[in-house]
Amino acid sequence: MASKRHSTSVNGPLVLAAAMVLTLALGSVHAFSVFLQPMEQVFAASRAEVSFTYSAALVCLTLAVLTGHLVFGALRPALFALAACSAAAVGCIIASLANGLWGVWLGYSILFGAANGFGYGYALQIAAQANPQNKAFAMGITTAAYALGAAVFPSFLDHILTTAGIALALQALALVVIAAGIVAAGLLHVAKARFATATTAEVVHGHENSTRLLAHLWFAYGAGVSAGLMVIGHATGLATNAGAAKNLVVLAPVFVAVGNMAGGVLAGWATDTLGSRWVLTVLPVLTLCGLTTLLISAGPLAALTALGLIGFSYGAIIAVYPAVISYLFGTLHGIRAYGRVFTAWGAAGLIFPWLAGYLFDHAQTYTTILIVAAVISGLSAVFACRLPPAHAERT
Repeated sequence: MASKRHSTSVNGPLVLAAAMVLTLALGSVHAFSVFLQPMEQVFAASRAEVSFTYSAALVCLTLAVLTGHLVFGALRPALFALAACSAAAVGCIIASLANGLWGVWLGYSILFGAANGFGYGYALQIAAQANPQNKAFAMGITTAAYALGAAVFPSFLDHILTTAGIALALQALALVVIAAGIVAAGLLHVAKARFATATTAEVVHGHENSTRLLAHLWFAYGAGVSAGLMVIGHATGLATNAGAAKNLVVLAPVFVAVGNMAGGVLAGWATDTLGSRWVLTVLPVLTLCGLTTLLISAGPLAALTALGLIGFSYGAIIAVYPAVISYLFGTLHGIRAYGRVFTAWGAAGLIFPWLAGYLFDHAQTYTTILIVAAVISGLSAVFACRLPPAHAERT
């Protein structure tokens, strides 16, 4: 009875709108590739050193998602959203005042990265809780808004970088993030949002060996997102490597992010219509097609299209897996399970953007990392095709 009263008192669409506002602003972390060359020049740093900024941010983001279930219930939803955005804004301000990469790593990688993880993980889960009958759709739309942020911010940040420099670009980002936090907090308050925590009454949906299932999900998910994370961190570099002019290079992160957003929007529908196992098997194959296009150097426009395809696959993968995990383990226990599986995303985020930068520094080309990413994507398809069907597909 309590759960029924809870569900009727909460305005689900309004909570979803708040989650989208929150993730829209926090998605800016994935526009980092526009900072690659400016930071190399300002700090006299290598591509690998600057790439580490993004990799470290992804690690901190991952740790926040992993431990989020311990703190998600500590504050009312409105206060939690505001606190996450405030911490993210402080991180951007610290990075803007840095005289070297160490300061950028402290502000952008640690503070902005961790606040991003808490905010993203919270938005994803509260959107699902407030819309239990449309869980996959709610998670997909929330993820799509995260991708939209990555699509909107590259041009915005690049304009400020060109006219005013790194410091003002980061400070402008801080203002946008805190404004989004205020709007999201207001929407959550009006919606009477509540965040439910797991109890012993909820059971895992019929899996005798949940540890083995978690390991299987971990490898499938980590392998599936590796190429996408590498491309997000090096979109401008990959476009430049393909011979794109400056006006097309700045569009590279936008192509990735728009594809990411489209994947997130369509992921819920595709999963409900075709089944999660089929979708999660096909998506890495699409990534493989995009990587192959980049490898054969088909030209700037083909490269941008390939980046968009990889972004599409990545956006769909990160939207489908949390919904599938929620179905397999239950809405509340799924929060903790998703945190554990999400560490695969963090591992991929630490390794692949940095490795791409390291290999580029030595060879001045992305060929080797593209081949490695293609192999890893193929492995994701193999793991995904052996996953059990989600609970909603078995009933």
